[in-house]
Amino acid sequence: MTTVLISGAGIAGPTLAFWLKAAGFEPTLVERAPALRSGGYVIDFWGLGYTIAERMGLLPEINRVGYRAQELRIVDDSGCRLAGFGTRVFSELTNGRFVTLQRSDLSRLLFDRIAGQVETIFGDEIVAVEEQAECVKVELKHGGQRRFDLLVGADGLHSVVRKLSFGPEARFVRNLGYVVAAFEARGYRPRDEDVYLIYGQPGRMVGRFTLRDDRTLFLLVFTAGVATLPDVPGAQKAVLREVYGGDGWECDQMLRELGPTGDLYFDSVSQIRMPSWSQGRVILVGDAAFCVSLLAGQGSALAMISAYVLAGELAAAGGRHREAFARCEARLMSYIQKKQQAAERFAGALAPKTRSGMLFRNLVTRTFAIPGVARLAIGRDIADELELPDYSWPSLDRLTSAAQ
Repeated sequence: MTTVLISGAGIAGPTLAFWLKAAGFEPTLVERAPALRSGGYVIDFWGLGYTIAERMGLLPEINRVGYRAQELRIVDDSGCRLAGFGTRVFSELTNGRFVTLQRSDLSRLLFDRIAGQVETIFGDEIVAVEEQAECVKVELKHGGQRRFDLLVGADGLHSVVRKLSFGPEARFVRNLGYVVAAFEARGYRPRDEDVYLIYGQPGRMVGRFTLRDDRTLFLLVFTAGVATLPDVPGAQKAVLREVYGGDGWECDQMLRELGPTGDLYFDSVSQIRMPSWSQGRVILVGDAAFCVSLLAGQGSALAMISAYVLAGELAAAGGRHREAFARCEARLMSYIQKKQQAAERFAGALAPKTRSGMLFRNLVTRTFAIPGVARLAIGRDIADELELPDYSWPSLDRLTSAAQ
C-alpha cells in the first residue's frame, strides 16, 4: 500500500488525506500546531470546492455553521451608506451554491471526516527531507526519522516542505503590496446581522462582520512595501494602531478591542508562483504550491480542488507518482494561473490606493444592483471553467459511513 506523508492539517491536507484514503492509499498527517486552529477570518465558499465538499457529505454541516450574508455595505466616516449591493448576485452567479463560513470551521469539518481513520501527528514538523530511490526519508522535530513513498506539502504560504525540497520562499513569492490582519472581539456593539460592512481610506480598509456567540470579526487590509513584517503580536498591533489610529467610523473603538486579543492573524498579501509543483517524490498542493492570496476569496476551494485532483490522479495511475504528478499539473496549472490574475485585480478593488480609486470602486459597486451588470463585471472570476474528473474511489462508501 502506498504511504503518503502530508504536512499541514488546514484545508488541503485533510481533503487530500480523505481522498487518498478513499482511493486505498495510506496517508499520514503531520501538523506543527498542537491542535486544529480556531478563529481566524471568514471565507466565501462556492464553485468546485463546494462540489467536492458535497461529495464528501459535508454540505449539511457546512450550511449549519455557515452564514448567509445579505448585503455588502460600504460606509463613510459616520457609518452612513456610500455604496453596496445585496449578495443575491453571488447566489445567482453560483446557482445558490454559495456560503460564508470561518476557515477554521471548514478545516474542522474536513478533519472530522478522517478523524480516527488517518494517523495524525500534532505538535510536530518536518525539519529534513532526503529523497531516496524507493522512498522519501523525513526527519520530524520530535518524532525522529520515518520513511514514506511520497511527501506532500500542504503547509500553506510559508511552506516548510517547499523550502526544504524546492528552495527558499523568496524564489517563489510575489508580494502584492498589501498586508492583511484579522481578529475577533466578543460583546462588540453595534451588531449588524448578515451585513458585511467596509470602511476605507486611500490605501487601507476595515471590514466588520457579525458572528455567532456574540462575536465580531474584523478584517484589515492596508498597503505596505516589501519591508520585513513584524512577527511578534505586540509589534503587529503597534503597526495597526499607527495605520488606523485617528481614522473615522469605528476605527478607534476597533483598536481598543485589538488590545486584549490573543489570536491575531497578520501577514503579507502574497502569491506563490512556481513553474512546477513537484520534484521527484515530493509535490505541493494548495497555498504551498500556488497561493492566490487571501484576498482572492477562493483559496480554500482551490486547495480542495488541488487535493482532490492529486488524489484522483494517483489513484488513476496506480500510485505511479511521476505520471500522476504530471497529469495533476497539466489539469490545474493554467486554471490556477487565471485565478491568480483575477486575485491581483481584486486586491486593488478592495483597498484602492487613491481617493479617486475609492470613488470609482464605489460607483462600480452601485451598478451591481442593475440586473446583469454583476455577471458582466465579475462573472468570469466567479465561474469555474475546470471540470472535475470522475475518478474511481473504491473505499469512499466505507470512509463516509465510518465518518457518520
